Amino acid sequence: MALADSASCAKPNEDFPFPEIIELNVGGQVYITRHPTLVSVPGSLLWEMFTQKNIRSLARDSKGRFFVDRDGFLFRYILDYMRDQQLVLPDHFPERSRLQREAEYFMLPELVKMLAPKLSKQNSLGDDPCQSDPEELSPNADATRNLPSASATLPSAPAGGPGGSVGPSTAAVGTEIRRSGFITIGYRGSYTLGRDSQTDAKFRRVARIMVCGKTSLAKEVFGDTLNESRDPDRPPERYTSRYYLKFTFLEQAFDRLADAGFHMVACNSTGTCAFAHDQTDDKIWTSYTEYVFYRE
Repeated sequence: MALADSASCAKPNEDFPFPEIIELNVGGQVYITRHPTLVSVPGSLLWEMFTQKNIRSLARDSKGRFFVDRDGFLFRYILDYMRDQQLVLPDHFPERSRLQREAEYFMLPELVKMLAPKLSKQNSLGDDPCQSDPEELSPNADATRNLPSASATLPSAPAGGPGGSVGPSTAAVGTEIRRSGFITIGYRGSYTLGRDSQTDAKFRRVARIMVCGKTSLAKEVFGDTLNESRDPDRPPERYTSRYYLKFTFLEQAFDRLADAGFHMVACNSTGTCAFAHDQTDDKIWTSYTEYVFYRE
């Protein structure tokens, strides 16, 4: 609430109604910057917002921060550009098209131009290190692209004669396009066991289910239930150990892996035990377990 107080308690000034330090809430992400940064590009949306004299017309969140209903993650690159009018992106940045859309919304034509040439090189893999198509970088992409041509060259055979089972095999070739790989599911669980194990047991508690493996496979299996906030810039064909799931049911994770064609090939677990209270016999068991799944 400090910002709200400083903004509301500032002396009314027709020339400079905004504080020097400004807090922004962009799509739930909080940014703190200086007022000159936000007005560094004349004619931009932020310039229009923070040069007007009626400060009360701008939307605020519950804590008094100025609110902008846009992608909070991509705004970091918008703000970086506002600081020095330069574009610096991570290697293999996968969201150039979305960032270009944000640049258009914030009315930054020079930033749009910086992003547009990269997007036009769709047929040149070596020219743009920030490809947005994960299949183009896949190690199995060549095999996948060759499947239609391979099926087209299969010799046709008359029905009932030798090779009459071409139909089923062709269908198998058409469906076998999922990439192989490993996914590791890990979780830290705990439960309390009292003196009477039948009546005092507190059932398994899972705080978080971690996901390790190739980014593209993890997204394919878990989709919108995958939380990527701890590793948002990871390219599709790189590996990560920082994803976790938005739910805490192990069986739900296992069901999703089974539906995607994975089966468990290994698991390991470690455990510790401690007394819950000095004056009771209740024990707290804590364990860390990993399950390794593989799809051929």
